[in-house]
Amino acid sequence: MPTAIVYYSKHHGNTKKLLDAIAEKEEVTLIDAAIQPTADLSLYERIGFASGIYFGSFARQVLAFAEANLPEGKDVFYLYTHGAPGGSFLKAIREIVKRKGCNELGAYHCRGFDTFGPFKLVGGIAKGHPTEEEIKGAVTFYQELQRRNKQ
Repeated sequence: MPTAIVYYSKHHGNTKKLLDAIAEKEEVTLIDAAIQPTADLSLYERIGFASGIYFGSFARQVLAFAEANLPEGKDVFYLYTHGAPGGSFLKAIREIVKRKGCNELGAYHCRGFDTFGPFKLVGGIAKGHPTEEEIKGAVTFYQELQRRNKQ
């Protein structure tokens, strides 16, 4: 099943580490929302959205991409990294996906090293994340999506 993952990963590349590990094991097309803001997703059956968390939400580049380019009725999943321990980080992206009538398949998230704003003053939070185990968890999550789809 052709899969594209649209992402934005800046600062420490936490989210990109997850995606690179997935792309190493599985056939996926990675689309950087900042570099390819108008990429055509119509040929992909499954679409992932991946981002670090910025101000409690997916990056504005990913949100704008989804709003402009997500075709209706696609299968969608999410991957994200975050410095803070928790929050309703998917709210904005889920609203877009719902408006497009897409089917949510699931989400994977883990901590990511964060030095944004005041965290910089203390040397950052979530140091050492994502760990190798968390990166492997992202690969396992994606492989489970693949298995479920083949059944």
